[in-house]
Amino acid sequence: MDHIWSPWRMTYIQNNNNNKEEGCVFCNALAQPDGDGNLIVARGHRAFVILNRYPYTSGHLMVVPMAHFPTLELLDPQTRAEMMELTTHATRVLQAQYHPQGFNLGMNIGEIAGAGIAEHVHMHIVPRWAGDTNFMSSVGETRVLPEALEDTYNRIRQEWNNLSSRK
Repeated sequence: MDHIWSPWRMTYIQNNNNNKEEGCVFCNALAQPDGDGNLIVARGHRAFVILNRYPYTSGHLMVVPMAHFPTLELLDPQTRAEMMELTTHATRVLQAQYHPQGFNLGMNIGEIAGAGIAEHVHMHIVPRWAGDTNFMSSVGETRVLPEALEDTYNRIRQEWNNLSSRK
C-alpha cells in the first residue's frame, strides 16, 4: 500500500471541527504584515490578492475586497473594477510562473452556492492543466499538491513584483 503524507491537511481538519478563528479570515489577514504567515501577495487600494490556504491546485489565488461585504452588488464600482484588474494581473503572474493551460475564475456567493467564507465575497483564480483532475480528486477526495504553500507564495510574490515593475 502506498501512503501519501500531507501534513497541511491537519490544520484544515482541525479548523473545520469548531476550532475556527474569531472574525473573518480575510479581515484578520489584512491586519497582519504581508508574508507567508498571512499569504497576501499584493495589496491594491480597495482589494488584495491572497493565496488560498487550502488550494485546489498550486497557485490557487483569491482576489478579495478590503470592504467586508457578502455580495458584489454591495461593493462600490471602483472596488469591483480593481478586483478585475487584480484578477487580470494574477492570471499573468500565474501564466509566467506555472504555465497553466487554462484558468477557472469564479465566485461562490452565499453558503448554499458553496462559499466557504460566505460573509466576505471573493474571486477564485485556479490555474488548470490537462489531467490535473485524476482519480485522487475524483474518487479519493484528496488533492496532491507538488509544492509547499510557502514555496508557492514566494514564487508568486516574486513574479508579482517583477511584472508590476515592468508596467
